[in-house]
Amino acid sequence: MSIHHLQLWVPDLSRAESSWGWLLEELGYELARRWDHGRVWRSGGTGIVIESSPDMVPGMLHSRLRPGMNHVAFHVESTAEVARLVGDAPDHGWQPLGRDLHHPLPADLEVAYLEDRDGFEVELIAPSDAG
Repeated sequence: MSIHHLQLWVPDLSRAESSWGWLLEELGYELARRWDHGRVWRSGGTGIVIESSPDMVPGMLHSRLRPGMNHVAFHVESTAEVARLVGDAPDHGWQPLGRDLHHPLPADLEVAYLEDRDGFEVELIAPSDAG
């Protein structure tokens, strides 16, 4: 079984659409639906939703360091593609994070970490060229 969709509530839809929309489209997702408070991108049977819901608790911002979702990890085709995405990411609201030594990966994988302006983290994982 796979995930049908993942929904992220964001404090600023326009800002999130700029960062998440760019990244998701670079990863092969297509914008499938728009409404006043949200967007859905789809790839195959999986959707990623960003929404600035009017039901959100005012003043409560996301923190990957609190209980809840810490990050989303995406497959990327190659280490060259990871490097390209990391290089382009700052122009789209993402900042590279350092390596997470507490989260070791097998030697046959390469990983990069990005964080957006609202504190959401993604991992980009590709097969290692050395593998």
